[in-house]
Amino acid sequence: MTEGYPEHRKAGAGAEERPGDAADAPATDAAAGEAGSAGKAGPAGDAAGEPYPFHWEADVVLTDGGTAHLRPIRSEDADLLRAFYARLSPESIYYRFFSPRPRLSDREIEHFTNVDHDRRAALIATIGGAMVAVVRYDRLADRPGTAEVAFLVEDAHQGRGLGAVLLEHIAAAARERGVHRFVASVLPDNRRMTRVFREVGYRAEQRFEEGVIELVLDLEPTETSVEVMAAREHRAEARSIQRLLFPRSVAVIGASRAEHSVGQTVLRHLLHGDFSGPVYPVHPTAVAVAGVRAYASVLDIPDDVDLAVVSVRAGAVHEVVEQCAGKGVRGLIVVSSGFGETGAEGRARQEELVRLARAYGMRVVGPNCLGIANTDPDVRLNATLAPTMPGRGPVGFFSQSGALGIAILQRTAERGLGLSTFVSAGNRADVSGNDLMQYWEEDPATKAVLLYLESLGNPRKFARLARRLSRRKPIVAVKSGRSTQGVPIGHAARALSLPDHAVSALFAQAGVIRVEDLSELFDVAQLLAYQPLPSGDRIAIIDNSDSLGLLAQDAAVALGLDVRAPVNLGPRAGAGEYESALAEALADDGVDAVVALFTPPTIGGYDVRVPERIRRLAAGSAKPIVATYLGSEGMPEELRVTGPDGMAAAGSIPSYPAPENAVRALAYVIRYAQWLRRPHGNVPDLDGTDRRRARALVGEWLDSGAPVNATPRQAADLLACYGVTVAGEGGGDEGDEGGGDVGRARGVPARVVTMEDPSFGAVVSFGLADETAALLDDRAYRLAPLTEVEAAELVRAIRTAPLLLGHRGAEPVDVPALEDLLLRVARLADDLPEVARLELDPVVVGTSGVAVRRVRLRLERPLGPRPELGPRRLP
Repeated sequence: MTEGYPEHRKAGAGAEERPGDAADAPATDAAAGEAGSAGKAGPAGDAAGEPYPFHWEADVVLTDGGTAHLRPIRSEDADLLRAFYARLSPESIYYRFFSPRPRLSDREIEHFTNVDHDRRAALIATIGGAMVAVVRYDRLADRPGTAEVAFLVEDAHQGRGLGAVLLEHIAAAARERGVHRFVASVLPDNRRMTRVFREVGYRAEQRFEEGVIELVLDLEPTETSVEVMAAREHRAEARSIQRLLFPRSVAVIGASRAEHSVGQTVLRHLLHGDFSGPVYPVHPTAVAVAGVRAYASVLDIPDDVDLAVVSVRAGAVHEVVEQCAGKGVRGLIVVSSGFGETGAEGRARQEELVRLARAYGMRVVGPNCLGIANTDPDVRLNATLAPTMPGRGPVGFFSQSGALGIAILQRTAERGLGLSTFVSAGNRADVSGNDLMQYWEEDPATKAVLLYLESLGNPRKFARLARRLSRRKPIVAVKSGRSTQGVPIGHAARALSLPDHAVSALFAQAGVIRVEDLSELFDVAQLLAYQPLPSGDRIAIIDNSDSLGLLAQDAAVALGLDVRAPVNLGPRAGAGEYESALAEALADDGVDAVVALFTPPTIGGYDVRVPERIRRLAAGSAKPIVATYLGSEGMPEELRVTGPDGMAAAGSIPSYPAPENAVRALAYVIRYAQWLRRPHGNVPDLDGTDRRRARALVGEWLDSGAPVNATPRQAADLLACYGVTVAGEGGGDEGDEGGGDVGRARGVPARVVTMEDPSFGAVVSFGLADETAALLDDRAYRLAPLTEVEAAELVRAIRTAPLLLGHRGAEPVDVPALEDLLLRVARLADDLPEVARLELDPVVVGTSGVAVRRVRLRLERPLGPRPELGPRRLP
């Protein structure tokens, strides 16, 4: 050992990890090899190299729900590193250096803080400006494509998942620089460090040499590594939302004494809602607000504060956030306006708000939002501006719009629909609908999820989370902006480039029930919340009015449901007649759902026992029942199974003002239930593929960095890597079309396109290649890669699909060959984000095989990794 550097490269864990955090246990920095030992990492302090990689900076959520900022280390971080090292325990230092070492030498400090971001790279994690962790890699000159990796996490922050997230980010940085393997040396008794490397999901090898375990990680993302990353992301983001929704104490900063002011309104709603913890008004001069003792600053509050509601003027928010950071506040709700919705200056203020809050470990709801609510009886949190708060129920509601939030909550309460939790995100600068879906997936109090969306910040992540959540709980969404795909001013999201019907198709692929408006949102929600899912689409209609029955029947036929002729009981039908007819329908194996219609007779009274009989029969049925009862809307008391708190409970029957509304809600739920039941398939292994050669070709063609319009031959060569033969142009002559009888018999021309969408990633579209299809924009869309089921659905999703399936007695074409082509093209698009656009037009589909006649291919280097393949980070 010379010059204070270890003789061997080593990696080790710090102090004892916390129970239950084994998968996220932090690793420590290896001491080894960071001084430029001969022929290895280069001379100490050599910082010449790549420009500072700003895109490596990221805000991340930790396993306990807090946040940290990651960035490349800089030469001016010397004092941060000294302070960081001084806070380490002797045990962490021992694992770091394999010997006691009270401090780092000046030469070591200089070496560690000066890197070239290529041969030597390092990332640090900071919270509140203090360095709390570091990860670094050093290339090994004698092992091309390989680098040594090392970690160090401060003792006080171990067990928060910093080691795992740092490894994800340094691995992404290394792959960008052409490093494909990491090596770490670990003492045999350092099981925690070994476990960290093994559990990231990368392919790993281990060997024992000279008393040290050497671990070698292949940094190519695997299905396991992506799943592990997603699982950690899920736990962290769900926990960050849980911290917001379950605070032990709340401060209202800007709690004005002025009646009807924003601050006083939130304060009164917290107090009147009987929040379970203490509420602290913060006012610079007042002794009390709304009868509650006030404090001049959040720093003056004698007890801990979990959540702060901020309602000061926009220009003062920065100072308030710093005070909250000093107090140890864990989350912010910023109801103040004057941010992104006001223009460029406000957007800069908004970005600074989020940057500062995340730097100190806080998530932000808002700004310019309505607030959040949790109806859990152990919390009773109403931190909103809404005067009306619905009771307890099984529905979670996320709204981007603060302005609509009050109306949404009022309509929810009027319908008797109970909520578990409610979040209005306003400008959605930080907390988003994606975060709430992560939380609701595990929340036992939430049975259905409602979303009012004006934009999608990370659509590909939304689709991934929605697909997973929809298999457990239904999601009903209103996505406004159908005509423009625009984004309201102030929202931290880009406009979508795909047409709206494509967005609808991608929602459907993920199992999301997309409805037209808020009325339909509530119509579907009240059915999902209290009635079982139907097992099919066979509908029975029971009524006491021919007119109502016919309206329901017409609506069912128009929506493609299998409907029986209505059973009309006559205007004088009473409880007995309804009970008998309903019991018969529920017992019929040919009925999956029942629509019960009841209107008062024109003359005389009606039997008030009818709703009680309907409710009683519904309580023991596995089939859903919807009603139009006296034109009422929502969950009328007569049809309600009442819970202990007086709210509607499972088995309550939703009522709609018109039969069409009832049938339409039922149709939405039937389609969701069908999606839930059918197999979703798997992304198949495809023979005849050479993904390594495909990557090599793309890398060669984009060597200059400029976009490339590929030649026909280049396009054909790339497709050949995925087992696709191009006939004619660039891919052979007309006599060898690789598709059986396609060249000799007339086929149906089709068009297959993949595009690298900046929001959704790789998207595949399919349609027929004729003028009629183009005129009608008859194209179907799916996210890549495709399962075999999704490929089959994509073919059949276009309106002109019958032309492929034997329309009017014509011989069907080779649909399996077409599906195979879609699977291969989708895999290509998913593997290669450099494929900006790939058009196969026409693809002639014959009775035996397909022939790709012409291909256009454009390649571009992506600005960064796709969100799904890159390391975890907040927007």
